[in-house]
Amino acid sequence: MVHLRQRLLPLLRAGAAHLHTSASTTSSSLHLSRLLLSTAARSAVAAVPFSVEDYLVATCGLTGARAVKASAKISHFKSASNPVAVLAHLSAAGFSRADLAAVVTAEQGLLCVRAKNIGRRVASLRDVVGLSDPQIRSLLLSGGAKGLRGCDVASRIEFWIPFLGSFEMLTSRRSILFFFFFLPSPYLIPAVKLSVQSTISPTTCSMDKIRVAVSKKPIILQLSKKNLRPKIDFMVTEVGLKPERIVEMPILFTYSLEKRLVPWYSVMKVLQAAGLIKKDISFPSLLKCGEAEFIERYVDCHKDKVPGLADVYNAACSGKCLHC
Repeated sequence: MVHLRQRLLPLLRAGAAHLHTSASTTSSSLHLSRLLLSTAARSAVAAVPFSVEDYLVATCGLTGARAVKASAKISHFKSASNPVAVLAHLSAAGFSRADLAAVVTAEQGLLCVRAKNIGRRVASLRDVVGLSDPQIRSLLLSGGAKGLRGCDVASRIEFWIPFLGSFEMLTSRRSILFFFFFLPSPYLIPAVKLSVQSTISPTTCSMDKIRVAVSKKPIILQLSKKNLRPKIDFMVTEVGLKPERIVEMPILFTYSLEKRLVPWYSVMKVLQAAGLIKKDISFPSLLKCGEAEFIERYVDCHKDKVPGLADVYNAACSGKCLHC
């Protein structure tokens, strides 16, 4: 028995060694095959160029025509890695496929921003401002995507919501929202308030009325006291408009004194004196006319009946007749 054991052990060991070698060889062969297949797959993928249009259609849900238009601004993309990461942050905030399509269509540049920056800015809206995911979606779908592309807008949103009175007021008008994001500073509000109140009494021009005026016409935030003062003086002293009426119509602040207010009013007074238009016609309503329409309806139409009417208009536009 001992002799048999002594003879069998070397044979068993040799068999085990052969089996181990075979298994190792098989395992190595499988690993090599997998490696080759993986390399071939990567090569095949790399051989197919990345198509921005196809990506926008397949992933963002854009139609063919919209994808072609949108792809123009992001045609430099070589892969979908950054867009995928950006959309992942938006999806995490509850954006549906339709929402993503709407945002990308409105602001393709959002896909160019580093994904970590988008993630940080979205988180800032949630954590700093306190917006819910539905509010973040509403903000971006209302035009806020353009602001989010450029910078962290949390501090501006934090200022404008209480100023306007509610989040809904902020997102109610795309033009307002777009303007807010690109204002140099929200602290222009006190300057506007002082500029207007320097010529209109503080009781007439309260902060509440300023708030309403800004929400109607945010561009007035860029107007200086030097710009506002002569316009208000002219409308109050020459035209006879009441201060509260002016504040309620902030578009009046945006008209040029030399090119719009004075020339229009000069023609209006001449036509009223000639009995060609009603005495009680509203000057603000007259200002709604574009230049071409105004000239056609009030200058060219009456120049034969009122000799020199065109000269009055042209002189006023050139600043030679400020008080006709």
